[in-house]
Amino acid sequence: MNKAELVNEIAKVTGQTKLDVHNTVAAMLHHLTAAMAKGERVTLVGFGTFERRHRQARMGVNPQNPNEKLKIAAARVPVFRAGQELKQIVDGKAKIPALPKSVEGSTKPKKAAAPKAKASSKPAKKAAPKAKAKAKPAAKKSKAKKRR
Repeated sequence: MNKAELVNEIAKVTGQTKLDVHNTVAAMLHHLTAAMAKGERVTLVGFGTFERRHRQARMGVNPQNPNEKLKIAAARVPVFRAGQELKQIVDGKAKIPALPKSVEGSTKPKKAAAPKAKASSKPAKKAAPKAKAKAKPAAKKSKAKKRR
């Protein structure tokens, strides 16, 4: 799964727009990276810990010429240690817990409640124009790309 697929899945579950989810994921990664750059440890309980470690300088071997020795400089490297819950789920010893109701259903009932309040024939009419509206911008975008 890549970042775009993650954003799509979260947007589907939470009912938020992809842009909002993308901005949230980008902000989370930015702050996680900034904290590790400062040397701070970031712990997400049940998931794992992100931290920065110092790797000592060492001697290595050139894979193209095994007789040649290389000096590998010291470096600060990011490290992730999986939490116990994540380890058990990945190993198949535990099941993935269900999403909290506050996440899974936070915005979906609001969207579903609006059509229920109206007559049953009206929501069906409104659903068709939305599909057409989505198709029109896609066509405009493709025309715009052809012009460039």
